[in-house]
Formats: sequence, structure tokens, C-alpha cells
Amino acid sequence: MPRTVHIAGAGLAGLSAAVRLIDRGFRVAVYEATNQAGGRCRSYHDPQLDMVIDNGNHLLLSGNRAALSYLDVVGARDKLVGPGTASVPFMDLKSGERWTLHANDGAIPWWIFVPSRRVPGTSPLDYLSIFKLTRATPKQTIGEVLDCKGTLYDKLLQPFLVAALNTEPKESSASLAAAVMRETMLAGGRNYHPLIAHDGLSTAFVEPGLKYIEAKGGTVSFGQRVRALNYDGSRVASIDVGETIPLAEGDAVVLAVPPVVAGALVPDLTVPSDFRAIVNAHYRIEPPKGLPAITGVINGVVEWLFAFDGRLSVTISNADRLLDTPREELAATIWADVAKIAGVAGPLPPWQIVRERRATFAALPREDAKRPGARTQWGNLALAGDWTATGLPATIEGAIRSGNRAADLISETA
Repeated sequence: MPRTVHIAGAGLAGLSAAVRLIDRGFRVAVYEATNQAGGRCRSYHDPQLDMVIDNGNHLLLSGNRAALSYLDVVGARDKLVGPGTASVPFMDLKSGERWTLHANDGAIPWWIFVPSRRVPGTSPLDYLSIFKLTRATPKQTIGEVLDCKGTLYDKLLQPFLVAALNTEPKESSASLAAAVMRETMLAGGRNYHPLIAHDGLSTAFVEPGLKYIEAKGGTVSFGQRVRALNYDGSRVASIDVGETIPLAEGDAVVLAVPPVVAGALVPDLTVPSDFRAIVNAHYRIEPPKGLPAITGVINGVVEWLFAFDGRLSVTISNADRLLDTPREELAATIWADVAKIAGVAGPLPPWQIVRERRATFAALPREDAKRPGARTQWGNLALAGDWTATGLPATIEGAIRSGNRAADLISETA
């Protein structure tokens, strides 16, 4: 009989681990404490807007190879759409200036020598400063490595880094920033074509993953929380999900739960303890014709504007400062920016504000140092989640890589 792997958590880390393990001949049983899979990467029907929205807007890049490979396996690669080039429009709300960053696909960045393709007011030499990050040590902050001021920083590096790290860049880990840069800007334009799940995150990542797992004989149980792991020497002997499930020889556990939950289930586990918020705003209004699918915003409350069928959506990272703002006031403030960017007039349309108070761990050097690896002292227990030591910040790509790594460890020890 195939050995069984019990996976706690049906976020992207848990789903990617399940997909990889089931393809390697394991039986898979996934337990999700809530009534919906996907974790922070999911869609739901919002009664206030009477439409399906994402709990958060997520931008992927063409260099996110683990994420794209996962979509290939579950048959959902076509659910991501983008311009097919490394092209991102921006608007400065203070000056009203608009421009489009347009990199070439090759590894040699000749685009920085073309004024119309780079950030206005920058020179080719300005872009060499990015390479300083590649020499950073794990204890250094971006502010200790880069001069965090000037046109290039203000109009490109700061918005890119705050989106990737969800933390004020100056105090963020320079090594995490370097990892992102190595796989995107420093790897050539073919690695940072913007991609969005136009029909929703669940349609792209969650529903195809669930169907794939169940079609291959795996089970996914909702409203079933892993309450305890029971240890016996060097292995997990059983799990408690309201009933005790003993683990046979060769069975294993992947713990793909939030860090606070993992810390409660695993003895002496060190996990990140400082977090940052993300605020998303959704407005039910048809986007004006010709509005780009995504726009980067400078000098506004809004940081990124997404245009979907029937709605405009906003993402604001490192958003702890907005958590106590009354919802109505916040919706109106954000809408004022959106109206300028999209060129629309009229009263505030139907809206929804989604505040994720603990969206990601703070990408600080001290928090990055707390991230555990996938391997534990128990041979049949592996950890997964974007908060584990993936080498990346807390991103979709990091979450899926962590699930893959946990699956690989279980496969190696089986």
C-alpha cells in the first residue's frame, strides 16, 4: 500500500506539497482548519459588492518558475495573463507624469540606454547601484547597502521592493532583496513580465490544485484543524484532528500552517514573530477602455492599481499605518487616487476594504534569521510555508517552493 502523508494546511504551500507527493506515489490527506483552501491566496464572493473578489491582489512575474511549474502540472497556466513583455506603466500622482518601464528580454539590459524605456530623470549609471545588493550580508539592511533616495529609488526600487518585501525597504533585509533582484531585474527582462490571475486567484491556483489532488485519490478535509502532533522518539507517531490518527511506518506529516500555529505544534521551534499588514480595496466599476491591467503608483496612498472586469482593485503594502483608519474614510481616500489614475469621475462606487493585519512576516534581518528550514529533528515531519527559510520574502513563489522542498524531504526519507 502507498504510504500516507498528512498535510496540515491547504494554502499554496500545502497544495503544492500535496501535488508533488501524489505524483510520486504517496497517498495524501490534507486538513484545512477553515472552510476554504488557498490561505491568503484565494477568491470569495463578497456580498457587499455582489461579485467574486480576491482577498488580496497578487502580482507574479515570469521568473517565478516554481509557481508556473505548479500551474503547468495542475493545468492552469493559461489562467495567468500579462503583456508578454517586461512592461509596466507608472503614474506619479504628485506631478501627473506617466511613463512605462519597458525592459528588453535579454540578459544584457540595453533598455537602460534608451530614455523612453527607463525611468524619467534617470541615467544608465544609476542602475548599477542595484548590484550593490548582491554583496550584502544576511545581517545588513537595504538602507545600509543602498542610498535610499534619488529618482531611481523613489520611482522604481522603492515601489518594487515594498511590494516584494511588504516592509519599509530601508529597514528590510538586503539579502532578501538581493534574492528577488537576482531572479528578476538582474536576470533579464524575460524574468519579470508581469502576470495576474485575471479570473481570480482561486480559479488559477486553488481550484485546479484541489481538483488535481482529488482526481488522483487524495483527500482534502475542511473545518478540520490539526490540534496536536504526538511524538515518539525521532518521529511523529500520530496526529490529533479531533480524533487521533496513528501514523504507520513510512507515513509522514507536512506542516503547512501559519508560523504561530507551527510554533504551538512543534516543540522549541523558532518562528518569525513580527508581521506587516496589507490593505486591499475593491471598487465595483467598469474600468475605462484602455486602462492597463496594472499600474504602479508613485506619491499616492495607492501603490498598485489592478483593472479587472467590472472592478478596480488596489494593493497597499507595509500598511500598518492604515489599520486604524475608519473604513469609510479609507475607501474615500483610496478612491480619490484611483479616480485620478483611471481618469474617472462621479461618486464613490460600491466598495470593499480588506485589511490583512498579519499578512506576512516583516522582512527584517532579525526576522529572516528566525525562519526555520523545512527539515526538522523528526524524520517524518517537514515544514512548509512562505515564512520558512525559502531564501525569498513571503510570496506566492516562496510558498510553492516551500511546499516542493517539504515534499522532496519526505520523498528522500521514505
